[in-house]
Amino acid sequence: MYNVLLVDDEMLDLEGMRQFIPWNELGMEVVEAANNAFTACDILDQYVIDIIVSDVNMPNMSGLELARIAIEKKKDIRVIFVSGYQDFSYVKQALSLKAYSYVLKPMDDSELIAALQKVRQDLDDERKRRDVEEAYQHMIPMAKKDLLIRLFEGEWEGEEGSQAGMLSLVKSYGLDKLNWPVRVAVLELDYFNWLQGQDNLSKHQMAKDFLYEVNRIGQEHGMPHCYKVSSYRIALLINEQEMEKFTEDIYASIRAKFPVTMTVGVGKPTFSMEQIHISYRQAMEAVDGKMFIGKGNLIMYETVSSEPGMIDARMLDTRMDTLFKAVKEYELVLIYDEIDKLFRSVSSLRSKFTIHNLAMYIIWKLDQQLKDVSEDLFEILGMEIHSLDVLHQFDTISDIRSWLVLKTFEISEYLRSKSDSVNHKLIREIIQTMQDRMSDNFTLKDIAQQFSFSPNYLGYLFKEETGKTFSEVLTQLRMDQAGKLLKDPTCKIYEIASKVGYRYLPYFSRQFKEAYGMTPMEYRKRDK
Repeated sequence: MYNVLLVDDEMLDLEGMRQFIPWNELGMEVVEAANNAFTACDILDQYVIDIIVSDVNMPNMSGLELARIAIEKKKDIRVIFVSGYQDFSYVKQALSLKAYSYVLKPMDDSELIAALQKVRQDLDDERKRRDVEEAYQHMIPMAKKDLLIRLFEGEWEGEEGSQAGMLSLVKSYGLDKLNWPVRVAVLELDYFNWLQGQDNLSKHQMAKDFLYEVNRIGQEHGMPHCYKVSSYRIALLINEQEMEKFTEDIYASIRAKFPVTMTVGVGKPTFSMEQIHISYRQAMEAVDGKMFIGKGNLIMYETVSSEPGMIDARMLDTRMDTLFKAVKEYELVLIYDEIDKLFRSVSSLRSKFTIHNLAMYIIWKLDQQLKDVSEDLFEILGMEIHSLDVLHQFDTISDIRSWLVLKTFEISEYLRSKSDSVNHKLIREIIQTMQDRMSDNFTLKDIAQQFSFSPNYLGYLFKEETGKTFSEVLTQLRMDQAGKLLKDPTCKIYEIASKVGYRYLPYFSRQFKEAYGMTPMEYRKRDK
């Protein structure tokens, strides 16, 4: 639909155009009708108007003056004049304003309709030309991005015919004029994935602004060849001679316009198209090096070490035992030192995968150690297991270490607050008694009587302190003990059942399978 503005100081003519012209059939809509040019000017400020149908001779401001104002506001607006004057001077002025048509009054509807149909056809053709032009303009960066991806991924080393095709594209986009040697730089916004208080729309706009700034400053330095690797990561071909000035300017821009820092990784210099993918791979490794070097830096590939190393598993277990002892005893300084030692033991490996694995290992080991004292790590921290995905969003080894230290402090604080309560000490003493009497067939009533409590009150204390019922705690203690005993191949399964308080073997097997997801025999075979 094209928007139409009708202007005529004769109300009958104005209403006649509005009522008797089949606007919908013409693909048009009359947005407003004004009986003077001043009102029409106000309407032009309020609406997007495609077509003006206006009388020429109106008091105070003529249709010709209105047309001049309208064309200043919107150069491609179409104007049709209607007039009872055949004076050549009016027609001449109308032609000078590039009026689309000049229809004489008394007006024949078919004549105005014919003029409007021509206008619509012209607007349709113009819209098609504009769409084609926009599509072409969009295709240029897309095609160039595809070319850069192929170069960065090493597809230059393809078949001879493919190389010839790429060489043609290289010339089309000016890549044949590169001032060798060049390097590939990868620019990345830090903290982008976990910006607090930023909705997806704001992050999308930030990503667009980031691409714009890199492209703008690259153009200024004669380095227009970049593409968006992801929302927060951009790859760019940079001239060795311009690298220092470019990075200085882009860092200044990021500091001034963005709420996050930026890390830049730079590959080694290359001297041919065939080597670009090597520099790109090196730049990606360099930007990942912020995990160890720190975010917000310019990281040259030459400074990133990738020497392999070995981790002693026994050392890790010893460290974890020391760490958990510090957690239970609320030794915060020791907690920090032990986590720091764990991370320093793997930091020389320069592997993000290893760092994430270590973090997951520490969490898993803490969870296992907490279960041994009837606690649950995820319940203590108020987290679900999928919340650990946050580890993959941290930019540096320091960020991961700090997050783990904070969470471990929380666990230690929780255990301390529980151990300080009188009830917790009582429950801990009762649990020790339950472990000592594991082979006996006792109940909550028996334990309550031993400690001079009513069964109901003791059951309440258990639930309050452990988050589990007396029966659930007893079953867990028995299953934990059974799992340990099953590692001894000389001990028969029915003997183990008896040692943990079960006289009926099928019931023991059923309880064990509910706890471990397998039968006692399957569990024993698994550990062989």
